[in-house]
Amino acid sequence: MRILAVAANTFREAIRDKVLYVLLFFAGVTIFGSKALGWISVGQDNKIIIDISLAAVSLFGVLIAIFVGTSLVYKEIDKRTIYTIISQPIWRYEFILGKYLGLALLIGVVTAFTGSTSALYVFSLGGTVGITFAEAVLLIYWKLLLITALSVMLSSLTSPILGAIIVFSAYLLGHATGILIDLPPQLQGTTTETITGFLYNIVPNLSHFDIRAEAANGVAVAPSYVIWTLVYGTVYTIFFLILAAIAFQDKDV
Repeated sequence: MRILAVAANTFREAIRDKVLYVLLFFAGVTIFGSKALGWISVGQDNKIIIDISLAAVSLFGVLIAIFVGTSLVYKEIDKRTIYTIISQPIWRYEFILGKYLGLALLIGVVTAFTGSTSALYVFSLGGTVGITFAEAVLLIYWKLLLITALSVMLSSLTSPILGAIIVFSAYLLGHATGILIDLPPQLQGTTTETITGFLYNIVPNLSHFDIRAEAANGVAVAPSYVIWTLVYGTVYTIFFLILAAIAFQDKDV
């Protein structure tokens, strides 16, 4: 109940954040503006609209997770409301988990809203979406849960600005992990290869969650792949939450 109380309070605070509505506005502009790009490719309207819409759901969801998530704990410390909270009979890990669940609920509402809006927009234009579209939205949400956990962890360690930079950099690297092992011949067997190989093994590969191309082209995705990706994301999410709890436990507040 203590965790749920923190989660509910976090959700109420986050839903009033003006940044949330600014990002939702631009997400809507991107989704409804995708029709303009569809006109460029004759006969490919539906595919382009679905692809851009899913990209908007992912990108703006990530921005919300970053801008809201990296300031969750820092904001409590900066306003000194953290002292009132931790003076109550609540474990610190419960506070972190409550903060995460509150933001996860917000991200879930945003993802469901933008995903549904995208689907309705496609239907209004005479297009169709299949089960792969729903799976794509689900995997995007799972990716956002992972990013949110990383944001909460960094919120316990550093300032919102630095945390946002680190998380966004991790997001970009996570979508391009292939460059870490696809090195030119002259770097093979060097220290650089060792370092990039290490990064490749610890940085979550976010491209696993991206099935936009399949959704746009109506290509079925094996259920086993979806389940494996969900498990993959869950493991990383739990790992980041454990680190966040440890970091906040040792924080001098």
